[in-house]
Amino acid sequence: MAFRREKDDEEEGSTNIYQNLEKTSVLQETRAFNDTAVNPRKCIHILTKILYLINQGEQLGTREATHCFFAMTKLFQSKDVVLRRMVYLGIKELSSIAEDVIIVTSSLTKDMTGKEDLYRAAAIRALCSITDSTTLQAVERYMKQCIVDKNVAVSCAALVSSLRLGTTAGDVVKRWANEAQEALNSDHIMVQYHALGLLYHIRKSDRLAVTKLVNKLTRNSMKSPYAVCMLIRIACKLIEEEDISADEMSESPMFTFIESCLRHKSEMVIYEAAHAIVNLKNTNARVLSPAFSILQLFCSSPKATLRFAAVRTLNKVAMTHPAAVTTCNLDLEGLIADSNRSVATLAITTLLKTGAESSVERLMKQISSFVAEISDEFKIVVVQAICSLCSKYPRKHTVLMNFLSGMLREEGGLEYKTSIVDTIITIIEENADAKESGLSHLCEFIEDCEHISLAVRILHLLGKEGPFANTPSKYIRFIYNRVILESPVVRAAAVAALAQFGASCPSLLNNILVLLSRCQMDPDDEVRDRATYYLHILQTKNQELYKHYIIERENCSVGLLEKALQDHLNGDCSQSFDMSIVPKTTIVKEEIKDEAMLITNSKSPRLPKITPEEESATRLAQIPGIQALGTLHRTTRPIQLTESETEYTVQCVKHIFPSHIVFQFDCLNTLSDQLLENVRVELSLPEGFMIRDLIPCPKLLYNDLQTTFVIVEFPQDVNSSAATFGATLRFVVKDCDPSTGIPDSDDGYDDEYMLEDLEITVADQIQQTKKSNFQAVWDAADTEEWVEAEDTYSLSAVQTLQDAVNTIIKFLGLGPANLSEKVAEGVATHTLLCSGTFRGGAEILVRAKLALSEGVTMQLTVRTTDSDVAELVTAAIG
Repeated sequence: MAFRREKDDEEEGSTNIYQNLEKTSVLQETRAFNDTAVNPRKCIHILTKILYLINQGEQLGTREATHCFFAMTKLFQSKDVVLRRMVYLGIKELSSIAEDVIIVTSSLTKDMTGKEDLYRAAAIRALCSITDSTTLQAVERYMKQCIVDKNVAVSCAALVSSLRLGTTAGDVVKRWANEAQEALNSDHIMVQYHALGLLYHIRKSDRLAVTKLVNKLTRNSMKSPYAVCMLIRIACKLIEEEDISADEMSESPMFTFIESCLRHKSEMVIYEAAHAIVNLKNTNARVLSPAFSILQLFCSSPKATLRFAAVRTLNKVAMTHPAAVTTCNLDLEGLIADSNRSVATLAITTLLKTGAESSVERLMKQISSFVAEISDEFKIVVVQAICSLCSKYPRKHTVLMNFLSGMLREEGGLEYKTSIVDTIITIIEENADAKESGLSHLCEFIEDCEHISLAVRILHLLGKEGPFANTPSKYIRFIYNRVILESPVVRAAAVAALAQFGASCPSLLNNILVLLSRCQMDPDDEVRDRATYYLHILQTKNQELYKHYIIERENCSVGLLEKALQDHLNGDCSQSFDMSIVPKTTIVKEEIKDEAMLITNSKSPRLPKITPEEESATRLAQIPGIQALGTLHRTTRPIQLTESETEYTVQCVKHIFPSHIVFQFDCLNTLSDQLLENVRVELSLPEGFMIRDLIPCPKLLYNDLQTTFVIVEFPQDVNSSAATFGATLRFVVKDCDPSTGIPDSDDGYDDEYMLEDLEITVADQIQQTKKSNFQAVWDAADTEEWVEAEDTYSLSAVQTLQDAVNTIIKFLGLGPANLSEKVAEGVATHTLLCSGTFRGGAEILVRAKLALSEGVTMQLTVRTTDSDVAELVTAAIG
């Protein structure tokens, strides 16, 4: 048999014998498939190389894949079992690239219905990979037989292949429900599991049918623990869709079934049930109690997998059910010393989320010995948990900051050190009391910092925050040391930081001028140029120059600046480049994953942050005459104008310009028997708005996302710019063949589809900004050039200060002085400081003083360079 392996074939060491393969030479080797006497061993080796190349991401052209595919079909003449199964794998991989793959249907059908069980399962998978809705009917009878086949491998292969075919040939697969129902009665656990998956897929669009299926199966004891787990998930989905209260939920038959699974003999089912219950909405302590008891029990299990599953679930729900998780704190503290570092890390981060303020010092002591023993990936997770804890208990910043500074002095890679620096910077931004100690810790760190990027970031922060500290002069020594000792990049950053002190601290100006004059002798061009540039500005002693060129420099979007420069070079270079056409950078918040995801995906690369404006630049450039609208001010997030399951789905993105708005409508046709032409969205305009252009979508095929644009001019009156638009999708319908997409005739008929109303809000027209020192900017705005508006409001719809803060930021679209504006627990007053830029360039500064008093009372003060904008902002809250 071909299964026999010779001793010489064993690999020596861990060398990958396929790592230096070349596609061209491997494809030439496929000529061996055409030999009269096929050599199975040689052909298996060649097929392995092909599969390896494809799975490593090597791209085969259509011609190459087709040639290789047809050469592979010659191997059907061999009776070698291993070779035949390799051929099946090859067919599956090449089926989506090669042409005329349907030619092997008869050979695969023969193997699928033959007597050799080793062929049948693999033949089914290969056949389904080359079959579409038109050819599936020819083998439908054989597929039905295979679903109920007594051979487990054959039945499972048929069920899984049917599930995959359900996405492309759903109407045909739906006719196999009876066979799937019969397979559901199988004694084999995997057949039962796959049968339930197929049956649910067939009936998932019919809620009543799914409910009947669940009710029937919950009354019968299923042998497969995998099937029971799936049944729990289906039951949870049905409960969530009902949106019932906790008391009603506890009486629901489906919840009763899930709760009964907590007593199942399979640990997998028990965990699935506990996980499902703690993640249900609208629950109470009585509903959750049994599930948390199970998770608490699993925390002390001798099996690492159960401990990990339990602590990961507790970690995930710690913020939604803190009181319930707190009951498990004793067990979690026992897991800090767990031999499995993933378990220990999750236990620590969960304790940091649920721990009381009084226990912070004790937790830090427990963690200190543990942190030294774990890798950087796990340390990063702990650091992020400490950041969350400091936001929760700001009065404990001293303890937490000292702990972080100790971690900063330890050995570690760039990513680990970056996470600590990020956390310290976040604490400084969110907690004014922590600024002095945070800056001191960072100053000590850059004395021995080997990472250039971190040194530059810290110097930038010192330049922004240091001048406004109690004793700014103490930071000068740390900064100037970098000019003497570091690389050119760090020296340049240090020069910029020194200039910030000179511009913001008049008492230090003479000393800074002396230091900058010394920097003019630096051997690096960039350092010398910066020193000369800042020296001349500071010598003018002009506060306006300081503000615009040193203190409040506005950074443009680098990606859009590059594109604008390329467009300028490709156009008329006789005119100078206008920097004002490049949109300013926006605040891009990085989404924080949960700790368990960070642990399991710690090696994944970090993608660069991209602003919505950068994403939109390429698409907007295709609109004729878009340059005439001026600078793109901001781009909003997409909003859905239809339900997700309707025949046509439309989402809208709003691109705001100084005097215009470009509506981008992304349209999707979900009807396979219709072709839409001349697709456009017609708007019902409020008074003052004018449509300047409408760009329709010429053709919208089935399942193809296309875009139509509408350009609208804002009214002259700024106070009328917040309005609601009616929207209607209009198009010409042509009936077509679902399999080909070709219209039945050239004639069509006009049709329309009503969309949800569309709003232009005040927040849409404001770009968030972040002032490095808001108080200094606020005081500087107390001049005749700025307009101030003040009013008092009673926010009866909100009950907490945090809700009030979130509502104000949402309605006004302004950027808070702290990126994550959090209200400290237990306080009765709070001051929100935020800023932004209105379309057209008007600066906006807002100070909102909030107080708890039968709801929330707010005193709102707005300072802006445009009186109409001030009126619009105050009216947005009222």
